[in-house]
Amino acid sequence: MKKIIVVCSVAVALLFTACTQETQNKFGRSIQNWTGTNGVLDIYMGGQLVQRFIKIDKLSTAVSTDGNTPRDYRYAYGYLDVNFNYKVDKGEKKLYFEISNYSTPYVFYENPGTK
Repeated sequence: MKKIIVVCSVAVALLFTACTQETQNKFGRSIQNWTGTNGVLDIYMGGQLVQRFIKIDKLSTAVSTDGNTPRDYRYAYGYLDVNFNYKVDKGEKKLYFEISNYSTPYVFYENPGTK
């Protein structure tokens, strides 16, 4: 039984090291997305926090219709945290949103209130 586990582990390690860096990155992101995150996205304007989305699984980069060219925006689903308290309160709804890679000043991070 131990031999089978060792052989399988070596095979997986060899397969993983044979992948390109981008493939490894995608694999890592898919594991993180599968395990789930509790992301927060803060959007700033004029140096001040103007919107906060919470309970975001992931920010995805949009791709072209052919699936090969990344677009200049990111998108996700999250709850609009109207009162900036890091909690989903009554009336705060889950929304789809998009942010520009170039003109939206934002910070994406894990919710500090969940640790």
